[in-house]
Amino acid sequence: PPAMSRRVVRQSKFRHVFGQPVKADQMYEDIRVSKVTCDSSFCAVNPKFVAIIVESGGGGAFIVLPLAKTGRVDKNHPLVTGHTAPVLDIDWCPHNDNVIASASEDTTVMVWQIPDYVPVRNITEPVVTLEGHSKRVSIISWHPTARNVLLSAGCDNLVILWNVGTGEMLLALDDMHTDLIYNVGWNRNGSLLVTTCKDKKVRVIDPRKQQIIAEKTKPHDGTRPIRAIFVADGKIFTTGFSKMSERQLGLWDLKNFEEPIALQEMDTSNGVLLPFYDADSSIVYLCGKGDSSIRYFEITDEAPYVHYLNTYSSKEPQRGMGFMPKRGLDVSKCEIARFFKLHERKCEPIVMTVPRKSDLFQDDLYPDTPGPEPALEADEWLSGKDAEPILISLRDGYVPIKNRELKVVKKNILDSKPPPGPRRSHSTCDSDFSQPALEEVLEEIRALKEMVQAQEKRISDLENKLCQFTNGTD
Repeated sequence: PPAMSRRVVRQSKFRHVFGQPVKADQMYEDIRVSKVTCDSSFCAVNPKFVAIIVESGGGGAFIVLPLAKTGRVDKNHPLVTGHTAPVLDIDWCPHNDNVIASASEDTTVMVWQIPDYVPVRNITEPVVTLEGHSKRVSIISWHPTARNVLLSAGCDNLVILWNVGTGEMLLALDDMHTDLIYNVGWNRNGSLLVTTCKDKKVRVIDPRKQQIIAEKTKPHDGTRPIRAIFVADGKIFTTGFSKMSERQLGLWDLKNFEEPIALQEMDTSNGVLLPFYDADSSIVYLCGKGDSSIRYFEITDEAPYVHYLNTYSSKEPQRGMGFMPKRGLDVSKCEIARFFKLHERKCEPIVMTVPRKSDLFQDDLYPDTPGPEPALEADEWLSGKDAEPILISLRDGYVPIKNRELKVVKKNILDSKPPPGPRRSHSTCDSDFSQPALEEVLEEIRALKEMVQAQEKRISDLENKLCQFTNGTD
């Protein structure tokens, strides 16, 4: 009988993952979500803040709310407004929860320091503005493991890597894409990029060698946009459309990019599917723009490799979607993902949970996960070093760190080229230090050194005395 064929049920602790919207008072209401037609997610979240691109007259703006500030948003709540045209993408720095980057139609990328308190006025001054694109910039993404490395991709078909700490361009990948770039994703240690492009190719790029190391033409036959992300073991997961305009997902191995490991049809909706991947559980969540559902799949090493788990369905379509990093989740409730679904006027968190009877910490659900410390400095990465993310345990939950300033140290332009004419002598940041001034600084350093040494000696003398004193009383 046909019932027999369903007998083998695959064992997986994620088989019963279910999604639930939060209660009405836990939503963020009265937000004018941007209406720009752009396949970005419009929302970025971290353990401290939710940021949402909003409508704004004349310029470009996004709003930043502390996570706990649910309910109605005051219509005078300050915005981040520095761009002169709409903001198209935002991304929180993975290594500093108070730093966010924004990409805009005005061709610039700006990096902002967001204070822990709610400011009184709009934030209008970025810490640094990155100028290098000639057309609108629709994609930004921070490097997962190197400090201050940020990627931007624009409608000039250009991918630029920046060192935000110096405001400098590190690399420009300029002749790799022949058309509009749809999306860009890093692998886990940030050594490779995967990109999708209107020229129907998926490319795997080594950004430091500036080489395409693998590419696949037409992973999906349809004409609509393709998305690609890295999943575990360097495999690539794609979403796209078939010739008959059915939505598809695909799983690919870099070693043999010709044949998919898995290719599945889903439905005939025409919204682009935004994939969100959680490496700890190996689950991919697919959120279609304009859909009202989130489908999720587990990726494993056994056929059919991409296993359908379930669908979270709701009545209202999503305008965009934020995805909380693992360290921002509530481990006491067995929460394994949290989405921030954008409606026209509000943001609704949706919590994905694995049902468990026990209240104890479920270490099988929460392996150590990337924490907020970068594993490399920008120049180490640029010189060819790779490092895996520095992991933290979520056993006692994660407590966000206090606000850390992003310091931008611009290289002194005078070091490399003297300005023309006689203006040189007036320069306030003259790189030619006069000899007496230098002597003075060195003298001061010597004096400070001596003072530190004297203090060290005094401290160790006091420690010795204390030891004698305490030993004497035994």
